[in-house]
Amino acid sequence: MKTAAKLKFGEKAIINYIDENHPSFRRIIEIGFTPGQEIELLSSSIFNDPLAFSLRGTMIAIRKHEAESIILS
Repeated sequence: MKTAAKLKFGEKAIINYIDENHPSFRRIIEIGFTPGQEIELLSSSIFNDPLAFSLRGTMIAIRKHEAESIILS
């Protein structure tokens, strides 16, 4: 089971589902990380937190622990 936090730079993947038990579940869905969407890891800070993803034609940065709740197919 690969998560968005495990993507390599420039790697693309499709979101399979979001962990509903994660405390940031609603926030992650509301900012556009929904099943079926393609994401690409664009950059990260020096300690790999936060991570910036390309999603729906825009760049969105989320915390690493939030990216771990995004399960990829």
